[in-house]
Amino acid sequence: MHALDPTTIETHLRTNAPVSASPEEQGELVELLRCLPHCKLVGPEGEEIHIPEATFRILERVVELLARGDAITLVRVGKELTTQQAANILNVSRQYLVRLLDEGRIPFTKTGKHRRLRIEDVLEFKRERDRERRDGLDELTRMSEDAGGYQELK
Repeated sequence: MHALDPTTIETHLRTNAPVSASPEEQGELVELLRCLPHCKLVGPEGEEIHIPEATFRILERVVELLARGDAITLVRVGKELTTQQAANILNVSRQYLVRLLDEGRIPFTKTGKHRRLRIEDVLEFKRERDRERRDGLDELTRMSEDAGGYQELK
């Protein structure tokens, strides 16, 4: 895999910028995903370093997502987000996010005149929104099938 220079890594960590793998790296990541259950961390002097199970599971999930071509961002639980950061996570405009906040759909606190959102609340809203979208698409598919659509699938 290609290594990022330390400055780029630090910039990504500081800004919570999503990280994604290049198409070339995706193939390497698929191979790594197959090997993960048998991996161990080896230090520069050849010493084996124990990886706690929780860290292993996170690494496994990161490799899986990058191998699929998804971009990821690691954010610590309990982190407070600005409205722009929350909007970026939800892939909506900041103005739309502010409207959701004003409607009471996502909890927030105010620090002076700035709104702050807990990452857990933003991710819960995203999960619920995505579930509602899936349910809506499933309903549309069912209605189309009931009306005789999708004959080629029968």
